[in-house]
Amino acid sequence: MDAAKEIFKKHQAQTFPTPSCLEIKSAKGSYITDVEGKQYLDFVAGVSACTLGHSNSIITNAVKKQLNKYSHVMVYGEYVQNPQYKLAELLAKNLPTSLNTTYFTNSGTEAIEGAMKLAKRATGRSEIISCKNSYHGSTQGSLSIMGNERKKANYRPLLPSCNQIHFNDDSTLANITNKTAAVVIEPIQGASGFISPENNFLLNVKKKCAETGTLLIFDEIQTCYGRLGTLFGFECYNVIPDILCLAKGMGAGMPIGAFISSNKLMNLLTFEPSLGHITTFGGHPVNCAASLACLEHLISTEIINDIEEKERLFRANLIHSKIKEIRGKGLMLAIELDDESLVRKVVDKSLEKGLILFYFLFTDTAIRITPPLTISDNDIIKGCKIIKSILDE
Repeated sequence: MDAAKEIFKKHQAQTFPTPSCLEIKSAKGSYITDVEGKQYLDFVAGVSACTLGHSNSIITNAVKKQLNKYSHVMVYGEYVQNPQYKLAELLAKNLPTSLNTTYFTNSGTEAIEGAMKLAKRATGRSEIISCKNSYHGSTQGSLSIMGNERKKANYRPLLPSCNQIHFNDDSTLANITNKTAAVVIEPIQGASGFISPENNFLLNVKKKCAETGTLLIFDEIQTCYGRLGTLFGFECYNVIPDILCLAKGMGAGMPIGAFISSNKLMNLLTFEPSLGHITTFGGHPVNCAASLACLEHLISTEIINDIEEKERLFRANLIHSKIKEIRGKGLMLAIELDDESLVRKVVDKSLEKGLILFYFLFTDTAIRITPPLTISDNDIIKGCKIIKSILDE
């Protein structure tokens, strides 16, 4: 083991027993280069985070420009800062009127935490309902609503009054009652292998929430900023949440998250008590500048309009006898192989052949594909050929 990897293993906290330990030198567009000069086509994009690809000049220029003006100056919400209010304004212009006020955070799990607090404050209720096999983050509150007991058993006790429904199972919606503060749900379930809603499931959840006075929280941490072929995932399903959580792709490689609701609801965090939700670095001006540049670029170009065609290209070039199913939508796709050992072999062999693929948290039989939205048609075809060549072997 070389010195860098030894230090990495010894002094940097590890999350997985066998990380790939790819030692990075640089990254540009849809490619990552290691210290040996080998290039890797990136089909993961930092787990849906690098929306416009690596080292995109639009993002780097926005970051540099903001750094030359100022970086952190005060805790969130105290000073008027151009990158923050401009981003909040542009989000409001591109969202329904009921989603017009944004609270910026550092990450997706923090957005979920803030949304849960807001729901409790608004309803006076304590119960939070999520879906079995859902993932919303790893902090204590979001871990409490995770839909996988194995991942959270060693960290109990967690928040009380956290219950579950089953994704795509209307019969479990009876669990949503007038005691429920909020239902937290992903438009497409991420960690379980990109499971799409069926038979108007999201609409039925919305109706049940309306009947019981329950707030609907959409976790769009993976689906936001164009990944499904619409700016926000809820647009695909014609269901507007009461609270919208964003992160990952909204930063185009920079760390940022947000929860968004109506001005009326969000202002509940201002009183009784004041400072009802606070953060030091949430809405960091440099990260907001990156997010603003990303959002402006997506709105002014055809990138999002091309996502549907890129999905078709992936599907057309991933026809193979060992591929049982391709789930998901847009550039959020899961290759189902129905074979755990085969998944490991494909991911490992792909890295050897210069293609980056990744796993899912709650399923061992599928492979994640979430490339930059800017990936070229030629690179899609190139990566798919590598996958099929490994399956042929």
